[in-house]
Amino acid sequence: MYNSFFENENKIKDLFSNCSTKENKYEKIMELGKLGEELALEHRVESNEVQGCQSTMYLHSWIEDGRVYFRAWSDALISAGLAELLIRAYNGETPEVVIKALPTFIEDLDIAVSLTPNRANGLYQIHLRMKQDALKFLMQRT
Repeated sequence: MYNSFFENENKIKDLFSNCSTKENKYEKIMELGKLGEELALEHRVESNEVQGCQSTMYLHSWIEDGRVYFRAWSDALISAGLAELLIRAYNGETPEVVIKALPTFIEDLDIAVSLTPNRANGLYQIHLRMKQDALKFLMQRT
């Protein structure tokens, strides 16, 4: 059930394999922020806004063939990059995996400790919103 999630985590760890300093990690996160798929304007609405982020952040989610997909937009590259990290880990997973699988790669890569408290809280809020959306999709199935 978690195989693809663990594969995604390993791919993310590989991306950061040459990042030995806090600055390297920030650069990589901002680079990821530039690479994320664009979130259409019609999805940048209040109901998709992630509360608790230091910057403006929108997270749109949908379910297709029993799998959850995400797209995000932020007015700050670091926030967009943090969202992209989580999107790369959870995109295309079942709602159960999104809810239950912990993003241990964040701790393994010391990403959270490299962030300011406000940014770390934003990362937590994005992850929480993903889990809430997955739970909503799971509840709609029953």
